[in-house]
Amino acid sequence: MIRFIKAFLFGITGLFIIITLLSLLITSNVRVVRATVINNTTTDKPYQQIADLKNWKNWHPIFKKGVATIIFTVNSVGKNAACDIVYNNKTTHLLITDADTTSIKFILQSQGENDIENAITITPIKTSSEVRVEWRALTKLHWYPWEKFYAIFLDKITGPGYDAALIGLKDFIEKN
Repeated sequence: MIRFIKAFLFGITGLFIIITLLSLLITSNVRVVRATVINNTTTDKPYQQIADLKNWKNWHPIFKKGVATIIFTVNSVGKNAACDIVYNNKTTHLLITDADTTSIKFILQSQGENDIENAITITPIKTSSEVRVEWRALTKLHWYPWEKFYAIFLDKITGPGYDAALIGLKDFIEKN
């Protein structure tokens, strides 16, 4: 009986070590990138919608549908603008860290989760009256094996949310 328990514990320990070593081969920085092209517009219109957090209700699904409670700070426009998003009894803090005429950078922070660095860039397409809006999200993970294996699926889990937000932005700007 003792021999069986020792073999079992040795096998479990070996399996954990192998899984940990394999997880070290997986990057700890996971980048999710989505983009869309908005027709018949200039860079000003998307910038106005993105740089002012109160305008996110016009196009972002979480802000638009009322499924979350949004609490704005005093400043809602440009650098250092912030809001708290309360969804399913969990609060996420959104803080704009940098804003210029072509990009907005912000960070999403939730207690007990990894911070997500976001950048939305607005690039005019020179041959037409269109702009390309690209959303990049960078999640920095810990070395833990379960987080590293979670990274494999992160694009499939979070990507549709970024797609929905960009489609909402495109639809709102093209209709108005």
